[in-house]
Amino acid sequence: MTDPLWTAREIAMATDGQVVADFTVNGVSIDTRTVESGDLFVALTGLRDGHDFIAQALEKGAVGALASKPVGGPSVRVSDTFAALEGLGLAARLRASQTRRGAVTGSVGKTSVTQAIRAGLALAGRSHSSIKSYNNHIGVPLTLARMPRDTERAIFEIGMNHADEITPLSRMVAPHAVAITTVGPVHVENFPDGEQGVARAKAEIFHGVTPGGVAILNADNAWFGFLSSEARKAGLQVRSFGAASTCDAQLVSFMPEAGFAQIRARLHGKALDFPIRQTGFHWGPNSMAVLLMLEALDVTLDHGLAALGAFQPLEGRGAEHQVALATGAFTLVDESYNANPISMSAAFESLGARKTGGRRIVALTDMLELGEDAPKYHAALAAPLAKAGIDLVFCAGPHMKSLWDSLPSTRRGGYALSAVDLAPQIAMAVEPGDLVMVKGSNGSRAGAVATALMAMGRGVGGHP
Repeated sequence: MTDPLWTAREIAMATDGQVVADFTVNGVSIDTRTVESGDLFVALTGLRDGHDFIAQALEKGAVGALASKPVGGPSVRVSDTFAALEGLGLAARLRASQTRRGAVTGSVGKTSVTQAIRAGLALAGRSHSSIKSYNNHIGVPLTLARMPRDTERAIFEIGMNHADEITPLSRMVAPHAVAITTVGPVHVENFPDGEQGVARAKAEIFHGVTPGGVAILNADNAWFGFLSSEARKAGLQVRSFGAASTCDAQLVSFMPEAGFAQIRARLHGKALDFPIRQTGFHWGPNSMAVLLMLEALDVTLDHGLAALGAFQPLEGRGAEHQVALATGAFTLVDESYNANPISMSAAFESLGARKTGGRRIVALTDMLELGEDAPKYHAALAAPLAKAGIDLVFCAGPHMKSLWDSLPSTRRGGYALSAVDLAPQIAMAVEPGDLVMVKGSNGSRAGAVATALMAMGRGVGGHP
């Protein structure tokens, strides 16, 4: 029989709380929609008061609550449930002193890279990781609080929208190794000094790294020099990935095919040639970052390559679907979860390199949080679209109107003010053999376009 994740007494000690009826838990939840049997339900307060949902959580299988108000059931009573969640996360880290911990941040790709690292850790032993995009002031302590006491290796995702958000999260995790995937114009509307401010904010991840730890950095990024200097100031060893032969992990070539890509690389000078189940060009450098992070967390190269070879694209982040039409099928590449100028250009390059018997079509919705320069960033996408040889471009949203106005008439597929209104235009235009990519910020509802296109196949034997 395995030990419980937490006993009520341990929870009380970690949170300076008081036990109201004894219990043990095997999980931690903050949302009644995802509560599982045996969970501790943490009643956070915010736009909605989690205390209003304790009864529902208990009905769904939670065995106890962490609350700051009287509860009609087993609980640990604390003065502040958010502070208590942080205390529980810190206690989880301290009791699992044997755990090798890593953390990932970056303007692009941090969730996919984190999940690929997670796959490698799982092959190597008892592992733990962030799920989905649990990377903020709630997601990080929640992930820590869920970490079993016998965990050997763990990987955490750390994100930010503003300055001074990463530092406390990095100190909470106290990672032995960190990776910054890249730095670019993301969330720039929140930084008066633009991309430089973003770079400084990403460098905050070094503040929590254990002494002598490792910083894994993108040598192809314009901010590599700055980040390397900041890492060394923090007493960290720097490991680089990129196209140059001087990199610890050098990407030699990336050759995308239908549903996979072949990578040639050199790791510390040793030649590697391996396939991955990804087609986006950004997965070339991403794979190098994954291998370096796994190495820093004492995972063998064999396990790293096996994990990359089996890792499937995440939904909304490159997942592919064959959508059946009455007279054939088209390929849908779903990149609808997020978008920024860096990832847009990389996605176009990847699509342009793919072999296809039909047309290359993109459906794009607004990139958000780009500040007053948003029209310029959107209009500038016309150049990489042309370079990639994209045949038709469909645009939705007020910012994407700037791109639409910059496109030649031969490349214009259709424009609508909203994603929902754009979907029918694309559905009417798509033909069997086409290669269609949907990309945009989650907040501009790019996912609605992807969902509508996948639904086209349901009536004719296709599969979403």
